[in-house]
Amino acid sequence: MNLDPAMRQVLRVPQRELTVNFPVRMDNGTVRVVTGYRVQHNITRGPAKGGLRYHPAVTLDEVRALAMWMSWKTALMDIPFGGAKGGVVCDPHEFSAKELETLTRRFATEVSILVGPHSDIPAPDMGTDAQTMAWFMDTVSMHAGYSMPAVITGKPVVVGGSEGRREATGRGVTTVTLKALQKLGIDPRDATVAVQGFGNVGSVSALLLARAGCRVVGLSDVHGAIHAPRGLDIEDLLGYVARVHTVSGYPHAEPLAAEELLTSDVTILVPAALENQVTASVAQDLRCRLLVEGANGPVTPEADEVLQRRGILLVPDILANAGGVVVSYFEWVQDLQAFFWEEADINDRLMSLMRRAFDTVDRLGRAQSMTLRQAAYRIAVAKVAEATLVRGIYP
Repeated sequence: MNLDPAMRQVLRVPQRELTVNFPVRMDNGTVRVVTGYRVQHNITRGPAKGGLRYHPAVTLDEVRALAMWMSWKTALMDIPFGGAKGGVVCDPHEFSAKELETLTRRFATEVSILVGPHSDIPAPDMGTDAQTMAWFMDTVSMHAGYSMPAVITGKPVVVGGSEGRREATGRGVTTVTLKALQKLGIDPRDATVAVQGFGNVGSVSALLLARAGCRVVGLSDVHGAIHAPRGLDIEDLLGYVARVHTVSGYPHAEPLAAEELLTSDVTILVPAALENQVTASVAQDLRCRLLVEGANGPVTPEADEVLQRRGILLVPDILANAGGVVVSYFEWVQDLQAFFWEEADINDRLMSLMRRAFDTVDRLGRAQSMTLRQAAYRIAVAKVAEATLVRGIYP
């Protein structure tokens, strides 16, 4: 890219970092002090945008990395946001609903010095959901004295959320997966799929890929993995998971060791769980033809080199899972205008943007003999760098 050394210095570090330590009163009357973060990597192209993660392994370095990913993701998708991320160091499963509400409202208060409809707009991420976003929005609104639905996205529809937001990331993963199959000359009806992670992204991706004609043969969650060579009935499985909260024990599939899911003999592998799942050693044993990053950073840089050498096509996270932030942008626009769109329109707009982004990345990759990840980063970083250069350095 011939990136100027000064520009590299600007882009390699976050612009703002906020660490907060706050008390939460538990149901039994005790007080627990919890740590949270909000990091804004770059806001040159627009308000900061990024999710809020509740997980015991949250660290400031992780939040920094996720915030930077959001800068590249929003730039690649050509939506007017910068990159941010937030996190609270906690296991949400250890908290009651009342305790989670208390934690969320206090965290919202602590980071309210940064967030706002025109400054920083959070969204759901791992360990948070639409209800969490509703508590957050209500807290900021109560401080302001009036309702501020545009302060956060991923809310329930009844308080200004967008139709199609919950399925958006999985729908985006499905859209680019079908584009990648087309690039490889593979009919979806001839493709088999394994999905690591059966949360919001993994479950929706599995369901929509199955509806597109693919045969989903393997799935996993934090409790275990299952395998069914003839294909899984995803809608039936979703009902099972709603009752028992895990894919393990599903009566119409065989149990599978979790580590074996990644190396299943399938056409498509979708890691939709945590970072760094596909290491170089795992990449050596992969048997898929296409890997689509449903999660952020599931493939290590060393594994990238192995995949490239082995000829396995990889669709990078900043492209593959960008559907969530795209529909978050739609939600923000709808909230600001107080005018809401039909779900079919939202889905059509989302899929159109995802296809356009894939084609742009693929075209550059072929022209410059680069991987899709290299091409995606080249496009995204160039956009942020250009915006930074045009705006200049203040004062």
